[in-house]
Order: sequence, then structure tokens, then C-alpha cells
Amino acid sequence: MIKQLICLAALAILATVVPGAGAADDSADIKALQGTWLPEKAELAGQPMPAEVLKTIVLKLTKQEYEVTVAGAPDKGTWTIDASAKPKGMTIKGGAGPNAGKTFPCIYEIKGDTLRICYDLSGAKRPAEFKTTAGTKLYLVTYARKK
Repeated sequence: MIKQLICLAALAILATVVPGAGAADDSADIKALQGTWLPEKAELAGQPMPAEVLKTIVLKLTKQEYEVTVAGAPDKGTWTIDASAKPKGMTIKGGAGPNAGKTFPCIYEIKGDTLRICYDLSGAKRPAEFKTTAGTKLYLVTYARKK
């Protein structure tokens, strides 16, 4: 019983220390993610998305809210990140539009004006890598910052 309490206390201390360390990393990435993003390429379940579909998509990230339009239809919600995860983690929560009430675990990578996000559209779990395969609901997008 005492060993269990010590383990719980250690976990509680770790839980209060680790988020503080990650918060600095998160704030830098949150700032870098702000802006309007246009998809350059995307694939769903191992199949490339047609260029004509990509041309209709615009993603806007402001503060920790998102708005994406696909062929003029808006979808809005919130996003959070965990920059300390490997690969970096993101959670998308739909608030209004076709994804209202849905949560999508993701991974992301930002390098300058290029952003890659791999979404699990099933909502099951965060992807482990930046790739999709047939039979999954993984959606991988490479965005370029709109200038």
C-alpha cells in the first residue's frame, strides 16, 4: 500500500512538472502555426487527393481556433498541441460544421512555411508516423503558408 502511494505521489509530481516544461515548447509552435495554410498535396488511406479538390481547401489557424473551408463549406473548432511528444501531437475538436462534436488526434511537423499534419479521421488514436495506408482513415496533408 505504501509503495502504491509513493508511486501515485511521484506520478502527481511528474504530471505537474512535465506540462510546465512542454508549455514553453508549445507556445513557440502555437505562434509558428498561426496563419492561413493552403494544401500542396494530400492523401487519404494511401490514395492521393486530386489537385482540383486541393485547390478548394483553405485552413486558417488563429490563436487555438481553426477554420477550414472545402469548396466554400466552413468547418470550425479548436486545436491544441503537445510539442513535447514524438512526433509532435495535435488534437482537433470540431465545434461547428460537418465535424461538430468530433475529435481528431493528429501529429504535426512545422518547418518554416511548410506544415505537415497526419489526422486520424476515425478519431481512434494519434498516428505514429507521417504516412497513410489503404484500409485506414488516416489523412496526410502538406500545407504551405499563404503569403
